[in-house]
Amino acid sequence: MYQIYKRFIIILFFCLFVVSCGIYSFTGSSIPTGVETFQVDYFENIAGGKPGSTIEPGLDRDFTIALQDLIVNQTSLNLVNQGGDIIYSGEITEFSVTPMAATAEIKAAQNRLTMAVMVSYENILNEEDNIEKKFSFYYDFPGNLQVYDIKDSALEEIFERITQDIFNETLAKW
Repeated sequence: MYQIYKRFIIILFFCLFVVSCGIYSFTGSSIPTGVETFQVDYFENIAGGKPGSTIEPGLDRDFTIALQDLIVNQTSLNLVNQGGDIIYSGEITEFSVTPMAATAEIKAAQNRLTMAVMVSYENILNEEDNIEKKFSFYYDFPGNLQVYDIKDSALEEIFERITQDIFNETLAKW
């Protein structure tokens, strides 16, 4: 009989401890109070207008979807097309390849693909959370390859890093 009471008390303390700590997410997200929905507006690719940058077809669509997917997978928020409690918007401002190292024949031994995104985050319920910030990342690849050769793996890595940085800045508060 004593064992039953002991187990009951341990379970009760554990439940009280968990409840007193608030809602915890194993993804590290800290959803603002009252926020239930989010919206990701289309990220237009304006990178082609800058020296050294190029327009990559579909980049805008793919990045927008990558950000939506990350937030859906790491939070309990519902994705909506309009009227979200929090809104992500912005534009792709850079998509460029630059040589990083040269060979004796004055050819690129290594290139760097860089992508930058200007993000505006708006919390409709708490304007103090609003931010506007540039996020960027790069992918280095051998000079004997073209962007087309490495595009899929490069974009996967760049998208993963930039979207996670955006998530951490806006919802994880890291």
